[in-house]
Amino acid sequence: MSQNGQASPELNYVTANRFYVEIETQITASFSECSGLGVKIKKETHFEGGVNDYQRVILGQAEFSDVTLKRGITDNLVFWDWVTKTLTASQKKRRHVNILLFNQAGETMQCWTLKAAIPIAWKAPALQANSNTVAIEELTLAYEGLKITKSKGGGVQELTPGRQPSGFIM
Repeated sequence: MSQNGQASPELNYVTANRFYVEIETQITASFSECSGLGVKIKKETHFEGGVNDYQRVILGQAEFSDVTLKRGITDNLVFWDWVTKTLTASQKKRRHVNILLFNQAGETMQCWTLKAAIPIAWKAPALQANSNTVAIEELTLAYEGLKITKSKGGGVQELTPGRQPSGFIM
C-alpha cells in the first residue's frame, strides 16, 4: 500500500513456530515450544502520613522465571554434554543462551538472551527406531539475567571463569 505517494514498508509478521536456540553464537537446536520467559520485580508499598490519595511504590530486585524448552531436535549433543557436566559437582558451567525468533522470510525478529543459564531439568523423549536425530523432550533452564534485542545473537559471549555476570533487562 502507498501513503502520500510513497510505498510503505510491509509488516513483518512474527510467527511463534520458528525459533532456534543458540549457545555461544552457534545455533544448536530447534524447539517447538518455549515457555516461562518472564521477570517479576519485587516491590514494597509505602504510605505517607497525611497523603491519602496515593501510595509510594519502591522497586526491588528482579526475579526471573525458569524457561522450559519442549520437543527439541538437534544433531548436536551440546545439551546432553551440558547436563552431564552440571551433574558432576566440579564442572558446573553457566552459559549464555539465545532464543531466536524468526519471521516467514527467515530474518531474526527478536532475540531473548538468558544470561548465565544453567540446566536444572532435562527429560528424554521416547526412543524410536526410525529417528536419526537427537531429540530433547524437555529442557528447563534457570538464569541470572535477561537481555532482549531485535537482532541475532544479542552480543553474547562465552562466560569467562571467575567473572560474575550481572542480570539486566533491555
